[in-house]
Amino acid sequence: MEFKRNILITGGAGFIGSHVVRLFVTKYPDYRIVNLDKLTYAGNLANLKDVEDKPNYEFVKADICDFDEVKNIISRYDIDGIIHLAAESHVDRSIRDPFTFARTNVMGTLSLLQAAKQEWEASASGYEGKRFYHISTDEVYGALQFDGSFFTETTKYDPHSPYSASKAGSDHFVRAFHDTYGMPTLVTNCSNNYGPYQFPEKLIPLFINNIRHNKPLPVYGKGENVRDWLYVVDHARAIDIIFHKGKTAETYNIGGFNEWKNIDLIKVIIKTVDRLLGRPEGASEHLITYVTDRAGHDLRYAIDSTKLKNELGWEPSLQFEEGIEKTVRWYLDNQAWLDQVTSGAYQSYYDKMYGGR
Repeated sequence: MEFKRNILITGGAGFIGSHVVRLFVTKYPDYRIVNLDKLTYAGNLANLKDVEDKPNYEFVKADICDFDEVKNIISRYDIDGIIHLAAESHVDRSIRDPFTFARTNVMGTLSLLQAAKQEWEASASGYEGKRFYHISTDEVYGALQFDGSFFTETTKYDPHSPYSASKAGSDHFVRAFHDTYGMPTLVTNCSNNYGPYQFPEKLIPLFINNIRHNKPLPVYGKGENVRDWLYVVDHARAIDIIFHKGKTAETYNIGGFNEWKNIDLIKVIIKTVDRLLGRPEGASEHLITYVTDRAGHDLRYAIDSTKLKNELGWEPSLQFEEGIEKTVRWYLDNQAWLDQVTSGAYQSYYDKMYGGR
């Protein structure tokens, strides 16, 4: 079958990546979508059961740090577009193990860039029709005060954790490959995502699960840190629009215009879970347990998405109240998925579906 485009999506079995893969596979049947994922603890092929048999979908288990394998994949599938989401992303893990974050996020991105550069420069069309789209985070900008300011595309980088430092490093490499070699690149920096299929070490799925099972809800410091929250399907929509219509070498910030103090967000989650479980709203607030604040914990993040809205017409489709309701319902209805991803059963699923290759 001839495909109009051959798109490589890295980290496509993860939280955000699986939503992007699903969107592209279903929306663009004339594109071949190749999902490259190492299947670490946060990657789960069960996230994509609904599209795994589609004729335009391929899965490849590989490590983005394996330069020769990545180069082979780009060549084998005649890849003309890369959407790079594969990354280590949990700040607490980065504090404990910064080397892994530097390896995956910096060296893995460099591996992809160099492999794409060599393959695309050697092709008859060169860089024409090619695109390398790198997904980053708002955390590279550091922290904001409670002064009404926002991160914009020109905000100076000021990372405070090994995670955000590693993502900042990868961003710089992507831009350098455009400036040095002329590679057609894009970078986006997004706020906190929430929604279905998020690995339950992250705040919202962790707390939904803990409330359900009457386990403690650990809150850093006084819970006064502020984050901007975006429903993951809206992020996938933004990625689609930017990949197809964004200007080469540009940066676009993607945010929800939806700031919440951690403690206020947690109380909304508690009330929603309690109500959907038939408990009195707020009955589980006694589970809140304040713990020592995280080292280097940024006070506030807030993204200004005005450029993306004005240039490409994107804005969030869901109000937070609707998004959190959908999210809580999904996790409550998918306890089996939660049990699976926390038990390592996804590896058995992979072996069954793909023969362990």
